[in-house]
Amino acid sequence: MEKFKIIGGRSLKGEVIPQGSKNEALQVLCAVLLTSDKISIKNIPNIRDIKCLISIFKYLGVDIISNNKNHYTFQAKNINFDFFNTKIFLKKSSKIRGSIMIAGPILGRFGKAIMPIPGGDKIGIRHIDTHIKGFIDLGVNITYKNKVYVLNTNNNNLVGKYLILEEQSITATANILMASVLAKGKTTIFNAACEPYIQQLCKMLINMGAIIKGVGSNLLNIIGVNRLNGCEHSIMPDIIEIGSWIGLAAITNSEIIIKNICYKNLGIITNTFKKLGIKLEEHNNYIYIPSQGNYSIKKFMDGSMLTIYDAPWPGLTPDLLSIILVVATQANGSILIHQKMFESRLFFVDKLIDMGAKIILCDPHRAIVMGLDKKYPLRGSSLLSAPDIRSGISLLIAALSAKGCSIISNIEQIERGYENIDQRLRILGASISRIK
Repeated sequence: MEKFKIIGGRSLKGEVIPQGSKNEALQVLCAVLLTSDKISIKNIPNIRDIKCLISIFKYLGVDIISNNKNHYTFQAKNINFDFFNTKIFLKKSSKIRGSIMIAGPILGRFGKAIMPIPGGDKIGIRHIDTHIKGFIDLGVNITYKNKVYVLNTNNNNLVGKYLILEEQSITATANILMASVLAKGKTTIFNAACEPYIQQLCKMLINMGAIIKGVGSNLLNIIGVNRLNGCEHSIMPDIIEIGSWIGLAAITNSEIIIKNICYKNLGIITNTFKKLGIKLEEHNNYIYIPSQGNYSIKKFMDGSMLTIYDAPWPGLTPDLLSIILVVATQANGSILIHQKMFESRLFFVDKLIDMGAKIILCDPHRAIVMGLDKKYPLRGSSLLSAPDIRSGISLLIAALSAKGCSIISNIEQIERGYENIDQRLRILGASISRIK
């Protein structure tokens, strides 16, 4: 197993281009299963989770042409249903959360599917009840057998219905949406997730011939069609990676330009970093973060401590809270980080405390960070391990800012979501290498 060795404390400088969005890619790749026509998708991130999903597609019988490492053509002409009953399917599906979204398009197209217990980050309990209830409401019979959910319809057709989701789950919205575009009649999904990832999925489905109204809102109306066609689609830049670069630039006193962004998809991300006192210049297609020695956390208007928390779009994505927490360790001032959605995502703070950060973990969901104002830099550590993608990149950012040498193990977690991260950091001037 490889590890990252980092010599921290260096200021970086240069330009970066964000990869394609991981969260969008997992959805739109599953959408290729809705048709037997060819679908071309560009800007696919070359990361472990996507490679795993593409590998599952090969076993499913999908014809795949690699035009280059970020551009593929798919054709799901002949689906191998026998693969769903194999140990290989269970093993591969257990590695990524996105495997659960195979069920929706297969179910909509064929009236039957197998839905495994998905894998992915270990950040607390992640129920799939919203997926199951949505499918049942569309007329699906579901049984649990041999660690998978077996989904069937009596007449091979889903029937549209008015659905109210119990939570604004991104993956559940995507799964139910992909099933409903081929259902009979009208389907209404209320309390749907409306993140840019879902908007991009809707855009692709409409290009394939789907009828969807309300894109960008939490009320989607879908009129089922008989079949969908092929299309071309390009994945948007990864907004989580853009936020990662902003945080990295601030805590390492670096000057970085993030190019080829889609500004409208960033929502309140840039404003949230500004609340930490981070300076950045926003332009039409790039963000400039100047080198800054110090940054001060703002307070609420009544003088109380600033609280930053996650919320469904257009609120702050939970995927950035770990990064914001790390950046706050070197700010001037204190802040309360409230992770509402996942109860285990803040447990990596013990590593930061060992590195010299002043953090009080109030409970599984809340942590108070008392910034060191860069007067006392974090110390390097050889005992860092990446428990999930976002805490992994957060520890990497902390190590790059720390004084001395750090070793990060389990870097496969980081590489599940970040493409060639060590190579790209070295181009900016970071001291990072791979060791056995």
